[in-house]
Amino acid sequence: MNSPLTPVTLGTDQARTRLDELTVIDVRTPAEYASGHLPGALNIPLDHVRRALPEIRHAAERGDVLLVCASGARSGSACTLLAEQGVPVATLAGGTNAWAAEGHDLHHPTVCATTPAGWSMERQVRLAAGTLVLLGLVLGLLVHPAFQLLSAGVAGGLVFSALTDTCGMAVVLAKLPHNRPRAADLDAALAALRGR
Repeated sequence: MNSPLTPVTLGTDQARTRLDELTVIDVRTPAEYASGHLPGALNIPLDHVRRALPEIRHAAERGDVLLVCASGARSGSACTLLAEQGVPVATLAGGTNAWAAEGHDLHHPTVCATTPAGWSMERQVRLAAGTLVLLGLVLGLLVHPAFQLLSAGVAGGLVFSALTDTCGMAVVLAKLPHNRPRAADLDAALAALRGR
């Protein structure tokens, strides 16, 4: 095993000036990626980074690799994982949110009219958490007070999520079909990394 490296963080202006020379990997879900990503970014969701390790290592041997997500948390996790494997990569400070806030363009792929626009994982978590809390309250009032434990459980999960900067609900939601990469899309991203 290679010796661990120290992960590097690039600011949005640093990344923008070097965008043509960077291999950019977006570790968000395919739905989030489709909602807007850095120009030229390849989509390899966080839970597929280990599988893509040989291809990412190959790309890093040929040039600098930048990992991106919505806020920098998931790309930071991926960056740490890869650095522990001896793969030198960087993460974008603040992710695509910071990129867009600085006025830099996001690429929005053409999506057919029957395909819904991708929701960010944060938005999906808010919807799921809110729905579960309301469901627990309504069932607690109409069926049995014990159903209010569902609402309490979600509240506890949100507090734990904030304290640990992890999100179990996001992990579960990432497994839904609209958040999973199609095999052809993932294979194309891996092939593009091998070709760099």
